[in-house]
Amino acid sequence: MMDAPATPAETRSPILERLIGATGEPSQVKAAARSVGERAVPAIMQALAEKFAIDVTVELQGVELVRYTDARPTVTNHAMSVTPSAISPDALALTIDAEAVALIVSLLFGGDPAAPVAPIERPLSPLELDVVTQVFEQIAQAVNGSGERSFNLKLPVPQAISGVEMAKHRLRDGPAVRITLGIVTPGARGTINLIMPQRVLLKYRGGAGTPSGETIPGDDWRMRFSQEVMRSTVTLEATMPLSRMTLGQLAQLRPGQVIEIEQSAQANAQLSARDRTLFVCEFGKLGQNYTVRIRHPYDAGQDFMDSLSAG
Repeated sequence: MMDAPATPAETRSPILERLIGATGEPSQVKAAARSVGERAVPAIMQALAEKFAIDVTVELQGVELVRYTDARPTVTNHAMSVTPSAISPDALALTIDAEAVALIVSLLFGGDPAAPVAPIERPLSPLELDVVTQVFEQIAQAVNGSGERSFNLKLPVPQAISGVEMAKHRLRDGPAVRITLGIVTPGARGTINLIMPQRVLLKYRGGAGTPSGETIPGDDWRMRFSQEVMRSTVTLEATMPLSRMTLGQLAQLRPGQVIEIEQSAQANAQLSARDRTLFVCEFGKLGQNYTVRIRHPYDAGQDFMDSLSAG
């Protein structure tokens, strides 16, 4: 018995899907995307705390199947960046709403996490887009992973865009999945979306996965490598601020001159390792030995604000 001829719609459907990207089984796609989000959230929280010296909560709010063209926000004061990978020019689209932009900018410049933050209703400034790009970079690194399960994203992420530039950015259509993250403080919250083509997600996360509680060889290797890293040694350097001078005063210095140390200098030493400042310390002396007492962790955002006020 001969098969009945396919209808025009049945013929057209697989052709279109081959042109705009293969669609995976919905439950498998959602499960893979949720796994990516759950793995990335702790790394994102840690990266934001280290990068901006802020304490925020990142929540996985949901996963849904979308078209990739849905990635572009329709509101001009939102922002977006599209990162390519080894197999796709649009492997990961990251978007952020105005509430989240206002929140991270406020925290970076020393805002009170418990205070409410008004969303930005005007076009985003270059400084705000730079801050958004830094946040996108931390998220992309967390999502990318490493080893055999890496998405092979081409980092760093491109500069975030908004407004007219974002509206003109062309996005290829195709089946995609959207992972929605909430960035939350006691006083405010915002939303960040991760949109990935299903073909990219399924290529690297399309397997059945690893049973709960079972450690895959790659994870075991990374755990052992991390232990070795924690046992490695680094050189600590403590520096003490001397004084502030104009360029003219600095040009007039001569051998033999004595420079006065500011009264607060001893209590504002900075302890660093490999060019990364770790703690604010206080110089002292114990017997015949000079000492450095740790006062508190270094706050990059507060230090930036202090430098602005001092200037």
